[in-house]
Amino acid sequence: MRIAFLDSGLGGLTVLKEAMDRLPHERFVYFADTLHVPYGTKPKEEVKQYIFRAVETLLAYDIKALVIACNTATSIAVEDLRAAYGFPIVGMEPAVKPAVAKAASAHKRVLVTATPLTLREAKFQELVAKVDEEHLVDSLPLPELVQFCEELQFDDEVILPYLEQKLAPYDMRQYGSLVLGCTHFPFYREHFRKLIPGHVEVMDGSFGTIKRLQQVLGEAGAIKERGESELIWVTSGGKPEEARSLEKAFHFLQTK
Repeated sequence: MRIAFLDSGLGGLTVLKEAMDRLPHERFVYFADTLHVPYGTKPKEEVKQYIFRAVETLLAYDIKALVIACNTATSIAVEDLRAAYGFPIVGMEPAVKPAVAKAASAHKRVLVTATPLTLREAKFQELVAKVDEEHLVDSLPLPELVQFCEELQFDDEVILPYLEQKLAPYDMRQYGSLVLGCTHFPFYREHFRKLIPGHVEVMDGSFGTIKRLQQVLGEAGAIKERGESELIWVTSGGKPEEARSLEKAFHFLQTK
């Protein structure tokens, strides 16, 4: 049986890499919804339909667990998916809780970057309200960063001016944590690092997500302890060049 990963495009590869590093004997299938990327700028109900179609496609791959490797998809569909399917479903959550804890102890603020849809959703608002008693969290939508990633655009000459412009209204000396609240954004971790003070910790939710996946599989006695890993690429567009883009982006991650 396989562990499935679902994202609108390339972003979930950052979560997949964490899983493959920590579950080296598992078989994986990765679904990129290339026909409908990006999710974060589209209407909620439209995106929810895309997500359910994607899961129906993944059912053909004999999956034992599903990771929604997309903060936007998690925020709008994870509860409905859990109600509809019997296998374990693990979602993403922006690393707001550890970021607030870290920043508060240093008397600093937290900047959460994500897609516009993630930041608008009640799930995110409730998370912030629950952990941000001192009102330390600010949010910054970066939808263009998703598109840059999908275009495999990682050049400093393009990315640094864009991020510099977006970060300009924020005095980063006041911040202790920068949260990458979209799975596409860790591709640009080093770009952020070039623009923010050294004391600002850059955090994302991949580690916590895969830790939860390990816990769920462990409780079910479903972790493979031997055998070679396997990875299958699936895209909603079904074009060979889409799979090649996934491979190229994943190779970029592995060599960073």
